[in-house]
Amino acid sequence: MKQILLITDGCSNVGVSPVVASAQALAEGITVNVVGVLDQGDLGEFGSAEIEEIARAGGGLSRLVNTRQLAQTVQMLTRKTVAQTIQQAVHRELQQVLGTSSIESLPPDKRGEVVRVIDELGETSKLRVALLIDGSASMKPKLHAVEEAIRDLALSLQARQGLSEIAVFHFPGSAYGDDCTLDLDWTTNVGGMTQFLPRLQMKGTTPTGPALMHVIDFYRKADYGYKKNDETDGMMSDYVV
Repeated sequence: MKQILLITDGCSNVGVSPVVASAQALAEGITVNVVGVLDQGDLGEFGSAEIEEIARAGGGLSRLVNTRQLAQTVQMLTRKTVAQTIQQAVHRELQQVLGTSSIESLPPDKRGEVVRVIDELGETSKLRVALLIDGSASMKPKLHAVEEAIRDLALSLQARQGLSEIAVFHFPGSAYGDDCTLDLDWTTNVGGMTQFLPRLQMKGTTPTGPALMHVIDFYRKADYGYKKNDETDGMMSDYVV
């Protein structure tokens, strides 16, 4: 399972629409979740609407939070999207095998088995989360909250039974408007996860769409040469007959 988790506090203003980029991510099997970080009402109505549209286009979830809620929300969105992704795959397979996509329509014994398998897969399936951080100037006062959120997310992923990997990006990549910078390549090691944050120069434009496309391309390169089908395909074959 593949996710992009975007943390931002404002509206994109450079390059391709982030909604279009998010739809492209979903088309390539990547779910996009978005956390909008509020601070004394600096996120306007347009920004709120854009955040919701990005998540909707990416098949993910969105939340508007203040800095105190950030760490908890990041963990919650990641886990809820894992469960959602598995449930969607299970529903597809139920439709193919039994002609129904509703778990509730199954006999009680089968229903209990399916629910148990969904819970088990949520903990054991391989998960990759690309964390994409808005590094524009307005995010500077929120950097400490972002640091805590990354640390807590890493610990949460480490506690899963299945393999969990995280990569971290920020945008803009430089004061010259570069789209995005990779701060941490795929890793399962939470040590040093936030060491790059004090080095961030938080200023410049907000190229959210180009940054999303950059992360999508990063996923493509990581997937090169590997099986393209989603890891959840066929997951219920041994359980539903």
